[in-house]
Amino acid sequence: MARFDEVKATFWGEGQYGVQPPLTDAVVQDAERRLGVRLPVSLLEILRVQNGGLVAESWNAFPMDVPTSWSEDHVPLDDIWGIGHRDSQPSLLDSSYLVEEWGLPSPLVLLSGDGHCWIALDYRACGRLGEPAVSWFDVDEGTEIPLTADFTGFAERLTAAASFDLDDGDGRRPAS
Repeated sequence: MARFDEVKATFWGEGQYGVQPPLTDAVVQDAERRLGVRLPVSLLEILRVQNGGLVAESWNAFPMDVPTSWSEDHVPLDDIWGIGHRDSQPSLLDSSYLVEEWGLPSPLVLLSGDGHCWIALDYRACGRLGEPAVSWFDVDEGTEIPLTADFTGFAERLTAAASFDLDDGDGRRPAS
């Protein structure tokens, strides 16, 4: 599985935004108990390298076959949340509250987002102990789009946002 190992080894960007304390087995067990789900092994592998934070520019976009409110051809992945509660930074542990607050389906574990759009582990089809799919949720548009059947497949399809034809200065291109 060289592709996943390549992504894992170079996944994190620079800076401390969103970085939680190093992941331990006890923290993972507590998180899974609190979230009521089993987290994907591949996600935990990435979080053991660094527990959340900014994603490297090489991996900060997921290509899309259908347009979204974000872009015609991709969605952003600027960061992935870790597990913890450092300095009020977002965490996977905030998922239950945010799912309820934003009217999202359950059970989900939010990986990244801003309230209007989310990338999440989606446990609805697999159950709380299964391997969750990864989905895109746009609250404003009321849409959800399955991205991949599992987190490993999601990580392996990530690419650089710079590889897309961006039309404006903020990296966001309005969908037509």
